[in-house]
Amino acid sequence: MSTHRAVHVRSPGETLELVDVDTTPPGPGHVRIAVAACGVCGTDHGFVNGGFPDMSWPLTPGHEIAGTIAELGDGVDDFAVGDRVAVGWFGGHCNQCVPCRKGIFIHCERMQVPSWQYPGGYAESVTAPANALARIPDGLSFAEAGPMSCAGVTTFDALRKTRARPGDRVAVLGVGGLGHLGVQFARAMGFETVAIARGADKADDARRFGAHHYVDSTAGDVGQALRALGGVAVVLATAANSKAMADTVGGLVPQGELVVVGVTPDPLPISPLQLITPGVSVTGHPSGTARDVEETMQFALLSGVRAQIEERPLADAADAYAAMDEGRARYRMVLTM
Repeated sequence: MSTHRAVHVRSPGETLELVDVDTTPPGPGHVRIAVAACGVCGTDHGFVNGGFPDMSWPLTPGHEIAGTIAELGDGVDDFAVGDRVAVGWFGGHCNQCVPCRKGIFIHCERMQVPSWQYPGGYAESVTAPANALARIPDGLSFAEAGPMSCAGVTTFDALRKTRARPGDRVAVLGVGGLGHLGVQFARAMGFETVAIARGADKADDARRFGAHHYVDSTAGDVGQALRALGGVAVVLATAANSKAMADTVGGLVPQGELVVVGVTPDPLPISPLQLITPGVSVTGHPSGTARDVEETMQFALLSGVRAQIEERPLADAADAYAAMDEGRARYRMVLTM
């Protein structure tokens, strides 16, 4: 039996180690992918530290996977060996539960996530369900495609499902791994784009990513600053900070939307009064299906939206993860094989 290199985390909070593991053929309905690149996502912190239920160890992190199909399992007839594909947080659906029967696959009761239900992309090889695969368009490199399968689709799909229309004013809270893509997508969709972040040091980057306005959240009341611009129809909250999210609500126009994609367990300190009088809504948005990932990549190719990435070899996975975890990544670490 052949082997491949993969990162193992032996138990919660342990270091990332590069090991040799057996390479097994894909089962029915699955494919084996020769991984070319894998993004390092903030959610990987939760996996490495055992923050999700029913995890198994050792664990291989990584859910922003891009590569080439190396083997097909039985029953896979709509993909071929050599196809360029990506797999993101959406790592496969059961097609049998009630949400799947309603066609809302992102809410599958048995949805699979790489690194959670099967070994993830910090590896030279990944085996995944065929219904998790998104075709990578010509013109996007593997390193560019990887982050689009989670950070990209999360921000793109969240923005396009709001009620905002081109010309409306939209704010992106946080200019990090998700937010720097959110700013680019908002600008490319025709929104008057406001970036909100802590301190003045992100202002130049935010404008380079396409923001028309920059709000330093440490310089005063964020809601008041947004109202001074005329208010915003949408706040896309990518920063995982509940207070920072709540501080934006006062800047929403009537019937505005706070769309939450930044993950934190802390309660949102928002009163019903803040919601009822202006009729604003607070919505959580998950990632996106394989088709959503394809549409994200196609839009990115058309519009020029790209993650700003720093590439590291798989052997440096522990350092790349640490850079993300310690906030040193500018803006997306990507492991390349």
